[in-house]
Amino acid sequence: MDFHRDKLSAIDPTQDTSSICVRGARVHNLKNIDIDLPRDQLIVITGPSGSGKSSLALDTLYAEGQRQYVESLSVYARQFLDQMERPDVDLIVGLQPTICIDQRTGSQNPRSTVATITEIYDYLRLLMARLGQPHCWKCGRPITQQTAEQIQDRLLALPEETKLMIMAPMVQGRKGAHKEVFDRIRREGLLRVRVDDEVYQIDEVPELNPKKNHTIEAIVDRIIIREGLRARMSDSVAMALKLGEGRLLSCHLDTDKVDDKHPKGTWIDQIFNTELACTECNLSFIDIEPRTFSFNSPYGTCPKCEGLGICEEFDPDLVIPERELSIDDGAIAPWRGLTASALTKVSKGLDVWLGKHKLDRTSKLSDWTEDQRTKLLSGEGSTWQGVLIALEKEYVTTTRKKRLEQLGKFRGKLPCPACQGARLRPEALAVRVADHNIHQIVRLSINDARTFFDDLEFDEHESLIATPIVREIAKRLAFLEKVGADYLTLDRAADTLSGGELQRVRLATGIGSGLVGICYILDEPSIGLHSRDNHRLIEALVELRDHGNTVIVVEHDEAIMRVADRLVDVGPGAGSRGGQIIAEGTPDVVSQVEASITGQYLSGRTKIDVPKSRRKVAKSRMISIEGATTNNLKDVAVQVPLGALVCVTGVSGSGKSSLVNETITPALLRRLGQPSQRPGAFTSLRGTSQVDKVIPIDQSPIGRTPRSNPATYTGVFDEIRKVFADTRQAKQYGYKASRFSFNVKGGRCEECQGQGLRKIEMNFLPDLFVECPQCHGKRFNRQTLRVKYKDLSIADVLNLPIEEASEFFEAVPTIHRVLASLCDVGLGYLSLGQPSTTLSGGEAQRIKLATELARTETGSTLYVLDEPTTGLHFEDIRRLLSVLGRLVDKGNTVLVIEHNLDVIKSADWLIDLGPEGGSGGGQIIATGTPEQLAEVEASYTGQYLKPLLNGGTEA
Repeated sequence: MDFHRDKLSAIDPTQDTSSICVRGARVHNLKNIDIDLPRDQLIVITGPSGSGKSSLALDTLYAEGQRQYVESLSVYARQFLDQMERPDVDLIVGLQPTICIDQRTGSQNPRSTVATITEIYDYLRLLMARLGQPHCWKCGRPITQQTAEQIQDRLLALPEETKLMIMAPMVQGRKGAHKEVFDRIRREGLLRVRVDDEVYQIDEVPELNPKKNHTIEAIVDRIIIREGLRARMSDSVAMALKLGEGRLLSCHLDTDKVDDKHPKGTWIDQIFNTELACTECNLSFIDIEPRTFSFNSPYGTCPKCEGLGICEEFDPDLVIPERELSIDDGAIAPWRGLTASALTKVSKGLDVWLGKHKLDRTSKLSDWTEDQRTKLLSGEGSTWQGVLIALEKEYVTTTRKKRLEQLGKFRGKLPCPACQGARLRPEALAVRVADHNIHQIVRLSINDARTFFDDLEFDEHESLIATPIVREIAKRLAFLEKVGADYLTLDRAADTLSGGELQRVRLATGIGSGLVGICYILDEPSIGLHSRDNHRLIEALVELRDHGNTVIVVEHDEAIMRVADRLVDVGPGAGSRGGQIIAEGTPDVVSQVEASITGQYLSGRTKIDVPKSRRKVAKSRMISIEGATTNNLKDVAVQVPLGALVCVTGVSGSGKSSLVNETITPALLRRLGQPSQRPGAFTSLRGTSQVDKVIPIDQSPIGRTPRSNPATYTGVFDEIRKVFADTRQAKQYGYKASRFSFNVKGGRCEECQGQGLRKIEMNFLPDLFVECPQCHGKRFNRQTLRVKYKDLSIADVLNLPIEEASEFFEAVPTIHRVLASLCDVGLGYLSLGQPSTTLSGGEAQRIKLATELARTETGSTLYVLDEPTTGLHFEDIRRLLSVLGRLVDKGNTVLVIEHNLDVIKSADWLIDLGPEGGSGGGQIIATGTPEQLAEVEASYTGQYLKPLLNGGTEA
């Protein structure tokens, strides 16, 4: 029991309703802090990485706000919500309802897009369903109604002796028991019904689960196509259309479609509709509803990719990486090394096809025509199935794990061949508004979409329907534009957004809600924003405050700090050396506090200096790429100098990630024989022979489970286990290194299976994680914990901060080198065993960087980093620059996408893209040293860089 809570009555905080009063906050590393935060102000909480900013803002204020809200609900409602644990704090008074817009990447669901997050897609589906003009997806003509006579002629045109069922659709994908539907079918005198694709006598239908979706069709007639059926067919069609309210479903047996599951033929369903049909192509369409345009619904989704827009298949570029080779020389990479018998088996029919086209196995594939190469891969008729189909069959049928892994290296995520990435079935894509289908609309950027909807025109009748829908869409687009997200396309997948981009999208939704009296908590919303776009974010935050809300921002950006009503500096250091309020007040007040590192940088007493000299760039040592057209890149040609710190800059959405992450990096990886995603389109890539290895260091998690931690990811835990296995005690007990792992049986605690915690489900209360009663949270059993190294057990070592662990293992070079690297990148405050699920994206990226820095290999490596300053304070950036400099000094190349001006001014070479974001970007504005770029008037980066190079401070 936490007895201090029983003494709350003794605490007498200032009962000031104009402030949020926090007393005795001890979450994580917070040291029993007391603070009053004025309401209805813009408050920025800053401080070094790991100092306790997020612990105060997110884990204390937001957690308490959420807990208070959830506890106001009924017990029944609470059990359906994720509940947060009560924060370790004595008292919080004056707290408003809280909304947190944090850095989490939201749902990792690949179906989530910018349009779905902001609800724009919901309104767009409604607009398409109500006012869209349907067209035939096959011939493109506007579709017309079918008459009963046309339906009858279509059915009578089936081959003689074809078995046919004529049905009336009654229920399509709706929940319920539907007893009234079966009663109606009985009253019509019908004897059979098809329920969820199973045929029943009407009186033998099983009871339906009312919580599941069901499809019900009344069987009006069963016919075998013969002469003299016209009158009977006419009556049956008329009755089916009446029951089905203009719709009819036929089901006939196609005896030509035979396989193992259907030896007698396949039953084919065909929908007929008296309202929607193409008479030219004889195609009928289902009713157009909002769900027709949903890629999350079986009624709208593309059947091939199931609404993902991509399929995992064998990638032709990986299967045939070198066209200069012949088939016998190994042009088909997955077949290299196969025995003669295995090769004969998988390439069955290839020699016959080659002979037919007078092609030779010894001729280079580059000498073949494009059509011949396509047929080699995709097949031609029954004579040759194609390399890709042969590989797919082998992949599905092989039972050898090693071969499965080999084949897996040649697979990639490719655009769906059926929908070309549109996610929807052809019928949905054939519906248009202003000659645009829904996919063409969502491919527009926010900026272009706003113009599109502003220009829409409808007649008087349609305007009554369109006006409220378009108004809601336009309102959301305006808010997205306001927070600087106008370069994003509506179909951009949420899992490809940076933390800052996702925050700004959700911030736009918050501004649009119009709520008043709310406490908004944001975690570094400036991530990914160019200095030019910062003012738009600041305006959005100020507007949110001016609506009567409290806006609390965890931030390191200097521009946002300077506009804050109140600045709270947490520190003085990270981890156990942080957790205190060093300074609070206006930015001017904080800048005068000597003890505040933030204040020192704000006042200019401390700063990151411009390098006195820059590394020289040699024209003979460059990677050159030409004709890059990925996303919004406009036939870009650029050279990346090697042996230098190269920074790619530009306004948000200008094409930096498209150039570096989606084109150059995957192209280099593939050229060097490393597995990678398919690179974006380009015409040539030169200079790759000067690079031995490419190492992308992104912000993806270092592990998906709490068992993963900095020690396991860096590999240092293996060395630590060896140290313990070499102790005298371990040798006496006969313990090997595996004994000291919490992931395998033997040394771990079996009560909690090495997790240290046990989860207790509390139904309508938050799930409770309690310390394992057997090992008391240490993860290992008693026998393992008896082994000590320098008086510490393996569990004690995992609990050490990395900074202390580095000193502890100073005598073990293999361990000390890695831990020292982690300290160099500013992660000394993390514990060795800290679960990876608790690490931010920036921390995960720096762990990867430190791991690479600790390797003993030297030179000729290209490191690619995407905004490594995420989550870093001024002081941490200074340390990061030192680390990057050490990598370059070893002869390596560091290629960085960055907006932070301190990193940009410290680079040896800059590549600036622009001039705008989205369709207005994708061009190289300037390249050169920071000094050269600062003189280019067309460069927004140069405009903000110039004052810093001249000895000023950031604008």
